[in-house]
Amino acid sequence: MDSLNALNVFVCVAETRSFVATGRLLGVSASAIGKSIVRLEERFGVRLFNRSTRSVTLTDEGLRFLQRSLRILAEIEAAEAEFSQTTTAPRGRLKISLPLVSDPFLPVLAQFKKTYPAVDLDLTFDDRRVDVIEEGYDAVLRAGEVPDSSLTSRLLGGYRMILVGAPDYFQAYGTPQQPLDLLHHACIQFRFPNTGKLQVWPLRGADQDIDLQLPTSMVCNNLEARICFAVQGVGIAYLPDFAIRHWLESGKLVRILDDCSQIGVYRIMWPSGKHPALKLRVFIDFLKEHLFPDQSKQPRPGESI
Repeated sequence: MDSLNALNVFVCVAETRSFVATGRLLGVSASAIGKSIVRLEERFGVRLFNRSTRSVTLTDEGLRFLQRSLRILAEIEAAEAEFSQTTTAPRGRLKISLPLVSDPFLPVLAQFKKTYPAVDLDLTFDDRRVDVIEEGYDAVLRAGEVPDSSLTSRLLGGYRMILVGAPDYFQAYGTPQQPLDLLHHACIQFRFPNTGKLQVWPLRGADQDIDLQLPTSMVCNNLEARICFAVQGVGIAYLPDFAIRHWLESGKLVRILDDCSQIGVYRIMWPSGKHPALKLRVFIDFLKEHLFPDQSKQPRPGESI
């Protein structure tokens, strides 16, 4: 167990590049972290980290040792997961921070609770950037890339932001054939609650981006409202495809200007150096399987758990 603890400390330092940050994550002093690393280096007779007053970086030997350590810890975690799932059921409180989401997230969360009734969900819906460790979250779900190197992340799935509108709207006002046509249409735009800025639509002309001051016929800070207004024929909206799959399949919404789309991802993140409990592992797998079913069986090179 001492060897495993040392490996955990080493991996955490390699990820955070800081003895202080590692100590904070693991609940010990920075000096204790430093002593643990020194003992490892003395045991193997190599220097694992280059230290300076401002940074901690891996040596070539440290990089090779990190790759082996990750494989070892992954095997141990897999064994623990395999045996724990045969003897116990997921249970306990799970505190998760999520963005301001609606369909299809909310029905999937309800389905998870029905599937795992012993897991108590404590959900906070907020687009602000939270301090996962200080605020006591088990994990945080966000769109986009990982901004915090102190967090471990797993990709849940990718999606595409697309421009859509109702057939009735296009019948009445015409279908835009190029981005400039949007200047003469009703645009249902999204305002970020934290910044107050409008979401930028990725408009592309002949091999270049176009910066247009689009009409602000309607402005919302809510995904569900924009979907509703688009379906009702109020105007054109820029929406994630997975959230409007049903409306696209039914023909109530149709895509336009396919060149003006953008790929995004959803990730779930938790503190580095902390192995996810069974309740969190099943939560992550459940979201991935039910939110992005077409992607749930694809390989995840470099992804955690």
